[in-house]
Amino acid sequence: MSDNVPSPYRGRFAPSPTGRLHLGSLVAALGSWLLARHHDGTWLVRMEDLDPPREVAGAAEMQLATLAAFGMTSDEPVVRQSARHDLYGDALARLLASGNAFECRCSRSDLTAAGGIHRHCVASDPTRAPAIRLRVPDDTVVSFEDGLQGAVEQRVDREVGDVVLRRADGFWAYQLAVVVDDADQGITDIVRGADLLDSTPRQILLQRALGLPTPRHLHLPLIVDADGHKLSKSMASLPIDDDAPLPALRIAWQALGQPVAVLDGAPTVAAALRIATREFLPDRLPKVTSLTFAAAHNNAAAGAV
Repeated sequence: MSDNVPSPYRGRFAPSPTGRLHLGSLVAALGSWLLARHHDGTWLVRMEDLDPPREVAGAAEMQLATLAAFGMTSDEPVVRQSARHDLYGDALARLLASGNAFECRCSRSDLTAAGGIHRHCVASDPTRAPAIRLRVPDDTVVSFEDGLQGAVEQRVDREVGDVVLRRADGFWAYQLAVVVDDADQGITDIVRGADLLDSTPRQILLQRALGLPTPRHLHLPLIVDADGHKLSKSMASLPIDDDAPLPALRIAWQALGQPVAVLDGAPTVAAALRIATREFLPDRLPKVTSLTFAAAHNNAAAGAV
């Protein structure tokens, strides 16, 4: 990847409070933090707490405490999506007024025959509470250059369909909230896991519809278990230890393609992060979409490079 990044660089880490942070979360957080520091930029934490049925009580505070234990704290006050409903409502009103969004009463079962992809409304119950969707024209293709994964192209109408912006249950959809927040916070660079790579084209479409800038993107390898499952959905997703952070920090450093021996002898997290900031080489980031948890853990434990 290129170091030719205009200033000021503004990055962010945006977890959902659905549980404790695990190794995959730490890799994403450390990668985004290191890239912000590498470019003398600002690093923010945003809590994506817009899905109460999935949230775990106290998880947001635990996640922030874990980040602090690993020496990563937001350079500006932490933003919580649950306090930003008015911003999302304003954006949705603009999209409805422009004709870029519409009400839809289709259920998942209504769309089963189309593979869950919405191209036109086929609602079986006209009294059902409506969702709001982004209108995706036929033949919509979105391409972008990812800072790590390279060229990405998606035929959004066929692969995704009309994108939900507000769910039928009244909750805001991730796609709308993240686009509004990134613009409001002036985010220039989005660094996150490769599991969100295919969400990027629909977010770019939404940015265009709202007249918002599109940040640069860099999608880090997703950490998976030996069976290829994302750690958040796996028995391997044990929370990392806030009381003994150095071992997990070394594993995350190596998962980012950096030589683990560089951190040998660092007595504290603060010392390790000082070394990591100085020695971090973005060109060593693995150009793959996934890495197995077992390999990262075993190699780091053995002190392999």
